[in-house]
Amino acid sequence: MVVCKFNKIIPYFSYFCSVTEKDWLIIVNPHAGSGKTLSEWSAMQAELDRLQLPYRCVHTEHKGHAAELACEAAEAGCRHFLAVGGDGSVHELFNGILRWCEQQGTDPAEFVLGVAPIGSGNDWLRSLGVPCDIGHVLSLAASGSIGRQDVVRLQDGDGLVFYMANIGGVGFDSHVCETVNREKERGHRSRLIYLWGLLRTIHTVRSIRVRIQADGQEVFSGACYSIALGCGSYSGGGMRQVPLARPDDGLIDALIVPVMPLWRILTQIPRLFTGSIHRSPDIRYVQAARLEIEPLDEASRDIIETDGEVEGRLPLSVSVTGLKTGIIC
Repeated sequence: MVVCKFNKIIPYFSYFCSVTEKDWLIIVNPHAGSGKTLSEWSAMQAELDRLQLPYRCVHTEHKGHAAELACEAAEAGCRHFLAVGGDGSVHELFNGILRWCEQQGTDPAEFVLGVAPIGSGNDWLRSLGVPCDIGHVLSLAASGSIGRQDVVRLQDGDGLVFYMANIGGVGFDSHVCETVNREKERGHRSRLIYLWGLLRTIHTVRSIRVRIQADGQEVFSGACYSIALGCGSYSGGGMRQVPLARPDDGLIDALIVPVMPLWRILTQIPRLFTGSIHRSPDIRYVQAARLEIEPLDEASRDIIETDGEVEGRLPLSVSVTGLKTGIIC
């Protein structure tokens, strides 16, 4: 019996043991992209066969299952992973692999991770400069087009550890994600759902009081509406909150929105789409290898989101570990 980080008996272990290091383990989220995954899967199988890409496949059954499966498969020796879904699937895949690596003391560079994009956002691929096209991603995998991405580790005030593949944040940013996820659970999905969530949440925005340190130096203290964090530049279906972020530069980019009149916040929205938000005189932009975000009062212990998933509460420590993992790009 093998027990993984998630404290569950591994039911797929014998199945994963038959997967060789050259095989790709494909983890399919059948609910991604408004449920269109299964209709896309048969065409994807045909392309996998045409490319002669060796693979095994397993479907997720519930939220968080992809992380559990990735952990189990890593324990069994799998090293090539492809999620079929969106940014939520990417987040789960990263966390399953990287939590296992931290637990076992294994170098994440042993692994190659990728996504066949079917979700509504696909912002991780945009940040990597990879076309959001399943056939293109499979061709990259078959040709061995592999890059490296920083491992970004986060830990909240309760000791919860999680990892960020692309974008995270607190304050207004995290509440937009909370609103979007609630609408997705109700079956509302479109490419504009993130912009709709932003516009809806902006009317209820409240400030939080925080102290932020970047590489040990205080860079902000006081009231702000939002802090966006990223190792990738795209989020929210195409917005660029941290436009200077790069997945492999060893830095975390942070965008801090201090308290200001609502009308001034609204004037900043076009900059999110032009990649010029960091040039705004109303915004604070920081780059560092380590960030610490400390709430200045109990009311400011706000929720944290990473890659669109709400994970914990402030305070928060974010660091580039110095390790890298392999990615299809």
